[in-house]
Amino acid sequence: MTTTDGLRANAASGGNGANRIDDAGHQPAGHQQPIRLEPYLFAEPPAQPLISLRVERRDTVVQVTLLGPGKGNALGPDFWRELPKVFAALDADDTVRAVVLTGSGKHFSYGLDLTTLTELADIAGDDDGGLARFRTDFLHKVRSMQDSLDAVAHSRKAVVAAVSGWCVGGGVDLLAACDVRYASAEALFSIREVKVGVVADLGSLQRLPAIIGDGHLRELALTGKDIDAARAERIGLVNDVLPDQASALAAAHAFADDVAANPPLVTQGIKDVLDTARAAAVEAGLRYVGAWNAAFLHSHDLTEAMAAFAQRRPPRFTGR
Repeated sequence: MTTTDGLRANAASGGNGANRIDDAGHQPAGHQQPIRLEPYLFAEPPAQPLISLRVERRDTVVQVTLLGPGKGNALGPDFWRELPKVFAALDADDTVRAVVLTGSGKHFSYGLDLTTLTELADIAGDDDGGLARFRTDFLHKVRSMQDSLDAVAHSRKAVVAAVSGWCVGGGVDLLAACDVRYASAEALFSIREVKVGVVADLGSLQRLPAIIGDGHLRELALTGKDIDAARAERIGLVNDVLPDQASALAAAHAFADDVAANPPLVTQGIKDVLDTARAAAVEAGLRYVGAWNAAFLHSHDLTEAMAAFAQRRPPRFTGR
């Protein structure tokens, strides 16, 4: 990856300690100030400007910010197309040591964009009488979305998330693909898919057992309940809770700086070794849930969930 000469010079000189504690044990002012970022320069610029993501860097740390659509950074078609391309570029760039992932505005992500969910439901339509074609198309679509989040999980660079506001459904899937997670005190989390008649199929059910344990995951996935940042910290979903959004982002950058100061091949090796033990189980789980939803997602209960959401009423599920 090419960068500006100034950024190369900063990286070469190890200029990544803006958020460190000084010798007297005091936190530098940079921790309390907005983090200064510059646009990230791609070696091969995207064919069209990014829509769903903003990519910026400070020295050897890159920040990727979710941009929407909408105030809740819903994960729409542009996101699923752009995320793997961005992370492939960052993974190939030896001047990048760590990645900070965060949301624009007050929220991390409201989860899957309803347009995408509607498209998935349309794929699982009745045009061919429920035969193999629509199920195959649906499976390919789900696997493509799984691959997008795999680009984060499989990144050789350490990926740390800074979460504020809502982190729902697909937002939790994205969070689970990160190495480390920090949250602001007002953050809220929910594995919400069960509420809309869907088995979560983008990574939460596969990656969270190693993060929060089986019992906590079953509680959240089976109820679709919301939990606050304090509970998320207690169960290990987030590493730490900070007072506000700026502090959470600063903590994420401080972690990224610490990683960036270490030997890059060693940090990549640590990730590789840690991921090896669970990689096969995660992959098998993702393939199975994709096939399960291809077979069973299209139901009267899914249609009822969408209608209830549109009409702002409680759904009436019948198990059909």
